[in-house]
Amino acid sequence: MTGDHHRADGAPDEIPDVEPSLPDAVRARVTALAVDLFPGLGPDVLPAQLRRFAQFTPARRARLAGPTVVAQLAADPAFRERLAERAVEAAGPLGAAVAAGNPPGAADPVEVAALAYLARPARWTTLVEAASATVVAAAESEQVQAASRQVERLTEQLERVRVNAKADADKLRSDLAGVRAEADELRGRVRELAKALRDSEQDVRRLTDAVSTERGRVAAASSASDAEIRRLRTRLADAERELEVAKSASRAGRVTDETRLWLLLETIGNATQGLRRELAVAPPDTLPGDVVAASSAAAAGSRTKAGGQLWAAEEPARLDQLLALPRVHLVIDGYNVTKTGFPGLALEQQRTRLLAGLAGLAAQTNAEITVVFDGAGRLPAAPSSPRGVRVIFSPPGEIADEVIRRLVRAEPKGRPVVVVSSDKEVAEGIRRAGAYAVPSVVLVRRLDRA
Repeated sequence: MTGDHHRADGAPDEIPDVEPSLPDAVRARVTALAVDLFPGLGPDVLPAQLRRFAQFTPARRARLAGPTVVAQLAADPAFRERLAERAVEAAGPLGAAVAAGNPPGAADPVEVAALAYLARPARWTTLVEAASATVVAAAESEQVQAASRQVERLTEQLERVRVNAKADADKLRSDLAGVRAEADELRGRVRELAKALRDSEQDVRRLTDAVSTERGRVAAASSASDAEIRRLRTRLADAERELEVAKSASRAGRVTDETRLWLLLETIGNATQGLRRELAVAPPDTLPGDVVAASSAAAAGSRTKAGGQLWAAEEPARLDQLLALPRVHLVIDGYNVTKTGFPGLALEQQRTRLLAGLAGLAAQTNAEITVVFDGAGRLPAAPSSPRGVRVIFSPPGEIADEVIRRLVRAEPKGRPVVVVSSDKEVAEGIRRAGAYAVPSVVLVRRLDRA
């Protein structure tokens, strides 16, 4: 034992070479005892390092000043002794017993170790070590108890888990049995469905074959029907065309017949008046005196000059008389007239001049006027027909003379038809058909007079 300090019982203080290591509980209790006594210590007792903590609350002093207090107690024996005196006094009988080195066995080992550390009685290190061992043993016992309790809890949990696992296993086995039974049932149903599916596929193939066969029959029947429909439509179209042709022919024939009948009735209706006027006013070509004069002249060896004809054959008046006949039709051999009247002009100018003159003639009379030219195919464009004048160009392979003959033949018997042409063959032909023949020069003069 070394050192100059003394214990509370007056014996020299036991100073160890190395400060013992205090358990955490003992160190915390030492710090608590010290900071609780700060307010009662004067500035002369409290070290300078700890004075600033004296104004703090006990909890804050214990929290902030703890490490400094422990270090100061180990380094400042005088401060520890002053603090020990007050701690022993505050602890009462326990403090006195610890200071005497005889703490009661039932005392708190932490409190005993803390007071022994401060007061440091004889064998205080033994008391601290015993208390520390007791604290450690208590802590270890507590840890063992806690571990035992944890083991018990884990055992209980394990038992519960085992029971639950057993229950789950039993349930899973039951479910597995149910699933197996359901799987067996499903396998049976799958086999049945597979068989039904195979049967259905065979039925589908049979139906598909039947449908294909039926489609082929329908297609063949449809093709035959379409062909029959096309044939019937062709026959219907042919029948409609034939009907239309028949209707057209019937209409044309009826119109022609009606026209010819109307013209014939018109001619017959006015025949009496026209014939009377023709017979009453038409003077004879020659007078008896002229016949005599002519005979005389012949007998006298033409020494006597014959008198002129009152009605010369080439006088335009004769043409006017004919045009005055009711419903007369004047047919003109076009180029025969133009080449007679104005041969020095071109053909186009000849046609234009003749048509202009005929337009005036149509306006002056009620005659139906038709002019026929040769060769429509040789003209780039047919001239327009003036009002009241019908212009005809002979078709290829036919001359105007033939067209004129057909015009004459087309007229009904009894209707007056006057043909203007100097062609003798034409004149003879139309006279035999009952028409009047007038030379071309007569028409030329008649037009010049107009």
